Amino acid sequence: MFIVIGLSDSSTPYFPPEVMQIIQEGKVFSGGKRHHEIMRPYLPAQYEWIDITVPLSTVFKKYNFSFSQTPNLSIIVFASGDPLFYGFANTIRREMPDAEIVLYPYFNSLQLLAHRLLMPYHDMRIVSLTGRPWLEFDKALIERTPKIGVLTDTKEHTPDKIACRMWEYGFTSYALYIGEHLGSDTQEQVRKLSLEEAMQQHFTSPNCLILHSEALEKGEPSLQRGFGIADEAFHILEGRPRMITKSPIRLLTLQALELSTKHTFWDVGFCTGSVSIEAKLHFPHLQVISFEVRPEGEELMRLNARQFGTPGITALIGDFLQQDLSGLPRPDAVFIGGHGGHLPEMLQQLKEIMLPSGCIVFNSVSRESGQMFKEIATRFGFTLQPSLYVAINDYNPIEIIKATK
Repeated sequence: MFIVIGLSDSSTPYFPPEVMQIIQEGKVFSGGKRHHEIMRPYLPAQYEWIDITVPLSTVFKKYNFSFSQTPNLSIIVFASGDPLFYGFANTIRREMPDAEIVLYPYFNSLQLLAHRLLMPYHDMRIVSLTGRPWLEFDKALIERTPKIGVLTDTKEHTPDKIACRMWEYGFTSYALYIGEHLGSDTQEQVRKLSLEEAMQQHFTSPNCLILHSEALEKGEPSLQRGFGIADEAFHILEGRPRMITKSPIRLLTLQALELSTKHTFWDVGFCTGSVSIEAKLHFPHLQVISFEVRPEGEELMRLNARQFGTPGITALIGDFLQQDLSGLPRPDAVFIGGHGGHLPEMLQQLKEIMLPSGCIVFNSVSRESGQMFKEIATRFGFTLQPSLYVAINDYNPIEIIKATK
């Protein structure tokens, strides 16, 4: 059995009598080095301590050895805050699903920060950036979440870097509430900062953030997102005003891709980035990987993604067929916006990489290109879906063609 006890950052923690008795009668204890320092004065004269360090597989081997040596043993584990809140109790459940767990939690860090601020937190969305990518954080921003609780780390996702990312993509309506060493007797600090202020600061760890936008909470119209971006709003290739997937076509293309049920979207030949950006805006859960052969595409994507507040799009420049795709997440949706005369080779490569049940959408501007796509897709074993024909103003009619794997 595991008895998991949550700790604050205080050097003199308080425990109710029931927990104190468990500690005094314990034999095998475990936790991080900081937990050991805090608990050392409270542990019995004779005890064994198992440090929680990476690799965790070694830690669990020690646990199993202790259980094998002593029948009915209880290992007492100390963890920060609430051990079920991105905490070690979840790790125990994952690694030893049959283990019995008794839990004595403390407040988690975001609860403590909300308590210090007297801020209601029932409506707060929680995002962990501790050793995790930006995806869920970007999703919360794109979805205009008024109140976001953020768990940070010490390298890639520090408060100043979080503030820089928000500033870069235009999410400037938020105030940052930063708690450092919450629960500590001597080091606790709580500050409210603007994005500009936070970008220039250094923060000590451990820390966490609450991002709060009163304007979003009130539903301020200027911060609300519309449906469909006007073509004129995009930065485009110089002298090539027609080199953009037009807004109505763009939205119909996203509908054909069925992105609400997909996980990874590849936009091949993104040009201005309009399809990638619209996809990320409407389906912010997506991983979006975009490819463009023209070097100018990199700057266009940078400008447009920042203008429309769409962090998290990965833009790769160069010939698609020469790219090393092995380290990328495999797509279950692909839009081919340009093929440079290499459609057979492109479809063959996509067939090998694409996940089962994935789909490809191709917008044909001529009968010949549409027929070529259909013949090649059929040859490689794709299943063609009914096409959609659309004409916009004085532009050539477009055939939106969909093929599924």
